[in-house]
Amino acid sequence: MKVVIPSALRSYTERSEAEASGATLAEVLADLERSYPGIRFRMIDEQDRIRRHIRVFVNGEQVRDLAQSLNASDEVIIVQALSGG
Repeated sequence: MKVVIPSALRSYTERSEAEASGATLAEVLADLERSYPGIRFRMIDEQDRIRRHIRVFVNGEQVRDLAQSLNASDEVIIVQALSGG
């Protein structure tokens, strides 16, 4: 499936989109990690939860559960929150 990568993580993928597969969000992120070592740690914390500053959308709906079921035709968008003033 297509995974849209935020600019802050493009140093891993060197492009704005990547392909990954899996039946759950956790499996898709693990597949991304196989192709782009180190990227998963930037999104998932030590308690195996999505980091506070990361938002994941599947087909336009925000997802917080790594066990979320996915289909091969789904689009996953990863967004990294920006802060500042």
